[in-house]
Amino acid sequence: MGLGKIDFSAIRARLPGNLVARILALLRRLWSGLCLGKDNLRAMWSRRLDRDALLPFELVKYFAVTSLALIFCASLLLSWILANNAKHVLLKRSEAYSRLFAENLNRQVFLQFVLPTVVRYGRIALSDERQFRRLDGIVRNITRGMHIDSVTIFDSRENIISYSTITEMVGRRNMGGLEYEKARKGEDNSVLISSGSLLNLLPGFPPVYCTLKTYVPFRQEDRTGMRSGEIMGVIEVVQDLSADLRAIIGLQGRIILLSLLIMGILFAILAVIVVRANKIMARRAEERLLLEEKLGEAERLATLGKMVAAVSHEIKNPLGIVRSTAEILGKRISRVAPGNEHLAAIIVEETTRLDTIVREFLDFARPRELTTRPESINALVTRIERFFEREFEKKGVQAATELDPELPMVRMDGEQMYQVLFNMVFNALQAMPEGGTLTLATRYDDVHKEVSLRVADTGIGIDEEKKAQIFTPFFTDKNRGTGLGLAIAKNIVEKHGGRIEVHSVPGQGSSFTIILPLQDGES
Repeated sequence: MGLGKIDFSAIRARLPGNLVARILALLRRLWSGLCLGKDNLRAMWSRRLDRDALLPFELVKYFAVTSLALIFCASLLLSWILANNAKHVLLKRSEAYSRLFAENLNRQVFLQFVLPTVVRYGRIALSDERQFRRLDGIVRNITRGMHIDSVTIFDSRENIISYSTITEMVGRRNMGGLEYEKARKGEDNSVLISSGSLLNLLPGFPPVYCTLKTYVPFRQEDRTGMRSGEIMGVIEVVQDLSADLRAIIGLQGRIILLSLLIMGILFAILAVIVVRANKIMARRAEERLLLEEKLGEAERLATLGKMVAAVSHEIKNPLGIVRSTAEILGKRISRVAPGNEHLAAIIVEETTRLDTIVREFLDFARPRELTTRPESINALVTRIERFFEREFEKKGVQAATELDPELPMVRMDGEQMYQVLFNMVFNALQAMPEGGTLTLATRYDDVHKEVSLRVADTGIGIDEEKKAQIFTPFFTDKNRGTGLGLAIAKNIVEKHGGRIEVHSVPGQGSSFTIILPLQDGES
């Protein structure tokens, strides 16, 4: 069949005009499915790591708080037991001291006052000022330096005060209570009147008050000093124990403060341990998560590699045949049916674009190994500027270079880094459809031992939502883009141990900075 009878309308009808878009959509769906599986795996693993990492130290926190609460309660209990025991010992010793003092007072008053007064006056009448002064002198001599607050002598026949070191109390009736009645019957007894707690040590609260009253029968004595005979009255000895009780309460307070101090130190130590352990566990959990993510990434890329190998094998060979056939057909069409050459050109253009897509996908799924050697980033900039020179003139873009002349050599794979720079410059040109300024700048950071390459444009810029996804595979806002350029660039830079920093202001332009670390001996 001759070429003059070719039905070009039939060829056009049979050409799958959306072939590239359909294949690219298929690859995107495959990638989305793999990414969804990765995200689910990562979320599940993250929850398991969080539970495994935090559970032991949640128990440590619970144990720490519980132990501190027990220490505080034990301290309060200990201080209360010690205070009560000290108070009990103080009462017993003070009561024994008061009884001993009362017995001595009984003997001295009987020998020095009662007997001489009866011999001289025939009877005891404390209403007589001379007898009262004599008794008062004897009692005060005995109590001097004995830490006795007051001494009172009650009449044995009625509840009336016959004598007291407190003059205002003499003659008062019914001042002796149940203790007076017990003593009048011959029974020694004491009563403790106290008021005070830890709050009384604070400013603005009433002072601590503690008084011990001891009641002892006042009896006659024989020559041997034995108390016998009828009860002549009741002796009341009053001791002020406020200072002693204040000391006991102060001891209780010091015990509590010391316990609180120890508890605070223990709490601080436990807090530091728990906080540091939590940080370590969180860091390890994050490292494990990143490791798992990288492992999943490697497995996913391995799956993609197999898939791409199969797809590329099935597509690239037919594409080569279709392209070569279209080129031959185009030459013949120009001679036989002039004006229809664009049909063959469409086939060549679309097969070339599809071949580029497959190659980019293959580069992303199965990245090449690095072949590093010391190279100059300034040389890469000069090379890329020379390559895009005509494109700059065509699009009205002015290229500005700011190269650091002291920039050190960097160990890198020059061809792969050239691919990174190519993608960024190409994206910058697409971001300036009306022309603009493209800046290529290099700089050396002597402090951090890093070399940076900045690609800045004055184009349309990137908003925050899109900036967070620009390195995501297949993400693109271009009609004919694959969305793999920046993803491949990021992988290459990270394999060099570097990073890419992005700054963009919508309507003003974007800046991509490639930062590579220097190895030892490269500075």
